[in-house]
Amino acid sequence: MNTDLKNRCSWCGDDPLYVAYHDMEWGVPVHDDQKMFEMLLLETFQAGLSWITVLKKRERFRDRFKQFDPAQVAQMTDRELEELLSDKGIIRNRQKIFAARNNAQTFLRTAHEFGSFCSYLWAFVGHMPIVNRWNRSSELPSRSALSEAISKDMKRRGFQFVGPTVVYAHLQAAGLVNDHLIGCFRHRELSP
Repeated sequence: MNTDLKNRCSWCGDDPLYVAYHDMEWGVPVHDDQKMFEMLLLETFQAGLSWITVLKKRERFRDRFKQFDPAQVAQMTDRELEELLSDKGIIRNRQKIFAARNNAQTFLRTAHEFGSFCSYLWAFVGHMPIVNRWNRSSELPSRSALSEAISKDMKRRGFQFVGPTVVYAHLQAAGLVNDHLIGCFRHRELSP
């Protein structure tokens, strides 16, 4: 049980792994392409599952997906990807596993076009986080006009498993959108 008296977003509950993720990562602006790729890859695997499931498998994902190096994931062979289907330490969804390679390749092409993937993504928000002011978790949207526009553009570029809901979750996690509740201690800390 969490006993540190900090006000947090209620969604993180009191699981120590979830609390640490909330306190140290969720909503922190990401400007490093490899970190951005890690978060995007994990979000695509999370689709349809709880985030805590992904967090508990994160280190195994890191091992199996080349430390989240997009250049290395882009070069994974069909055989390597097939082998992942028997690894109980990750989410074993064939389409998502093969999409990881495709998305790494598309990520690298996009990064080359814009100088970095972060430059591409941050341009959608004018290179400044959008700061929302929600009072309750029930107010948090699962998608927005912004995530719909980004999803459409990413799909046009060839990304897979990047629907508006996945994209919105990614924007929240990577700090492009600050959706910490206003009563949460991280809302103020992460507001520009």
